[in-house]
Order: sequence, then C-alpha cells, then structure tokens
Amino acid sequence: MGFSFKKKSIPGMHQRVNRGNLRLFLGKIYFQWKRYLVWFLERKSFASTKISFNELSHLFPISVFKHSSPIYRKLKDVPMYLQENKRVNLSIAILKLDGLVLNPGEVFSFWYLVGKPTKRKGYLPGMQLRNGSFIERTGGGLCQMANLIYWMSLHTPLTIKERWRHSFDIFPDSERTLPFGSGATLSYNYIDLQIKNTTKQTFVLHLWIEDDFLKGEWYSDVEIPFSYQVYESYHGFHAEPWGGYTRRNAIRKKKISKSTKEILDDELVTENVAWMMYEPLLEEGRQGSGSRDSNLT
Repeated sequence: MGFSFKKKSIPGMHQRVNRGNLRLFLGKIYFQWKRYLVWFLERKSFASTKISFNELSHLFPISVFKHSSPIYRKLKDVPMYLQENKRVNLSIAILKLDGLVLNPGEVFSFWYLVGKPTKRKGYLPGMQLRNGSFIERTGGGLCQMANLIYWMSLHTPLTIKERWRHSFDIFPDSERTLPFGSGATLSYNYIDLQIKNTTKQTFVLHLWIEDDFLKGEWYSDVEIPFSYQVYESYHGFHAEPWGGYTRRNAIRKKKISKSTKEILDDELVTENVAWMMYEPLLEEGRQGSGSRDSNLT
C-alpha cells in the first residue's frame, strides 16, 4: 500500500488537548471503578476456565491462527533493561492467560484475567506510552501481548468487543511486518482488550515465549471453513491546520472460503488516527521498503 501526504486535515480531527494531571487522575479513578462495577454485574459472561497444554492438544487439535513478535527492538532513547523487564512482565501475564477456554457466548477480557500488574506480583518497570512519550511504569510492555492477541483474533470468527488504539505515533517504523495501527493499547483496567465468542464452537488461547519471541495461537475442536486476510486499504500522513502531522490508515478484513477461494465478505475493521512525534518527510524514504512490525511496546 502506498503513502500519501495531505495538506488539509480530514473533518472530525480535533486539535490535540493537554489535560491537567488532576483531571487525568480523577478521570482514571472514575473509569476504573466503573469497570469494576461492570465486572461484578457481568462476571458470569467473562471466560476464566483454563486447561493444560496436554488437554489442549487432545481436546482442541485444530490450529486456527498463530503469530509471533520479537520481544526486543532497537528504539531510540529507550534503555535496554526496560525490554528485559518487559520479558519478565510478559512471562507473568502468560501464566494467567495461557490455556484460556473461550466458550460460546463468553468474553475474553485481558485485565479481568491478568489483574493489576503490581510489584508484589513480580512485575518490573517497563516502557509505557503516555501523552506522546514513554514513561517507566510497573508492568509496562504488556501492550505487546494485547497486540498479538488482537492480531490473531482478527484472523478468526471471534468478535472484537473492545479495542483501543494508540493516540500517538512515537517511533518511526523499524522492520515493521504488519500494518500500522494493527495493535491494541492497554491501561489498567479501563482501557481493555475484550474478545467475544459469538460462534457455536469453543476456542482456546495458547501463549508462550521462545527464542526471544512472544508467540501465540488460537485453537479449536472444529475446522473453520474460512480464512481471513487482514490488510491496509489506505495509509497517509496529514498536516493539521493547528500544526503537526497525523498518521492515518484504514484496516479491512476479507473472509474467504477455503473450498472455493471466493471472497465472502470484505469489512472495515478500524480507521486509525495518531499524532506523529517525528518528522514524516524523513520517514517517507524509509517507508518505501514496505516494512512493518506489530511489536509496539
């Protein structure tokens, strides 16, 4: 997919607003307790059953889709120890998610299962994106797992119930293999990744770390007669009238019959808009190679 530059902003893109720390703090408290209430009222709908890998291989032998992403990346001004800590944080979260059974009608919620990442649980300071920069935060780096699960789920009949995008594009592309904006951001507990099983078959999530890669796979007990192609239908940089640039793209999903190869559906998945924190004209030359990557944090 090619790239384009627009001199005028697309209607509906508002000027960036810097909110005060007090307002951000109070807003966070409000939305966290609102989420706790939803968890309590709808607790029966959230998936929580887990099985071992041996049970998985016997009961759910069909691999629906799998993917992997590198844990370590060379990022400007980001200390390497934060990525070492991220590996630890991912390993702890895997213990809560690996082997999760998602029955028909149930909802996968990342934070409902993982819980609050605290020092007491063994989580270490990792990189977390915030307001156009990064900070050290206990449990930082878990977004990479959300990215992986979200991308895999797009290649299944599962329904994305809740997904949040990054508001800022902080780093230029580096060995990117997936479309920009194909990940999911997290913030405990009100910015969540939720996936609902609206099908009549059961799915099981398998996650692990191997050779410095975070790996994941969705399994089921029934062969799915469709395959899915997730692709970028538009990508461009836009100069905003109040200064700065935004990066925008549209991601679509094709549903293809495995038997006839016929395209049965072609739906819009999401439209991403992110404030750019680097000069897009410098990035244009690098984009020419068509490289992508899903490892955002």
